[in-house]
Amino acid sequence: MTIKIRGIEFEDNLDNSMGLEFYNLSHRFGYQSPNWPYFEDVKIERIHYMAKSGVLSQRITTSMHNTTHIDAPAHVVQGTPFIDEVPLPHFFGSGIVISIPKKMWEPITYDDLEKAAGKIVRPGDVVIVNTGWHHQYEDSEDYFCKCPGFVPSAGHWFVEKKVKVVGHDTQANDHPLATAIGPQRNGPLHPHLKEEYFKWSGGRDWKDDFPEWEPVHRILFNNGILGIENVGGDLDKVTGKRVTFAFFPWNWDRGDGCIIRLVAIIDKTGGYRIEKGESF
Repeated sequence: MTIKIRGIEFEDNLDNSMGLEFYNLSHRFGYQSPNWPYFEDVKIERIHYMAKSGVLSQRITTSMHNTTHIDAPAHVVQGTPFIDEVPLPHFFGSGIVISIPKKMWEPITYDDLEKAAGKIVRPGDVVIVNTGWHHQYEDSEDYFCKCPGFVPSAGHWFVEKKVKVVGHDTQANDHPLATAIGPQRNGPLHPHLKEEYFKWSGGRDWKDDFPEWEPVHRILFNNGILGIENVGGDLDKVTGKRVTFAFFPWNWDRGDGCIIRLVAIIDKTGGYRIEKGESF
């Protein structure tokens, strides 16, 4: 089946000559796309445009940690690989999308992961966690500062299961209060959250509950596991399924991470095969 987009025909995502189904799991990127609290806003300039030059050419200024993106280990851990140094097979492969519904500030733990995927996860899998938080993706404190998040026991689960890549529909590979949003490193970016957390938790100090800065990032990266942040798009449509993922970053020398187009691929007939590379 073909579809027309601005007068040009393309094959459909779900009904094409390859017999494959393609699902976009990425949020949009562009002008005023939601951004982490201390990053500079995305800037897009039309250097050339139709009325001026008969061609469209744009210049973009952005952090690579905007929208759906993958972190290189070097983003947090000094002396570890940059994005261009990670072998290509790390950005393609089989995996699962699991549902672990969570509310504001709730932790995602070892036990949560074991209950959801302990019997189905395989060594080398890509594991994407759907908490439901991607439905709140917007320029808001709720999305970036009050989301649920992984705690260290979750990081240890991924290492124990020999997972290849971790993805999730929240803003960081750690609980937000274990980042600079909370009492960590250059934070707190939002000091008023201290009192809110005190009330929400029944009287606990956020420094006691989150004593380390980005511990899950460090657990993952020191074990060669990369993390995809801000997963979204059609995530619900593939939750509870085993699929194939593709999410290649730029070949960026000494890159700390990269915006990606995360895609889930399903082959219902099992008839599609990768070419053998035979000479012709």
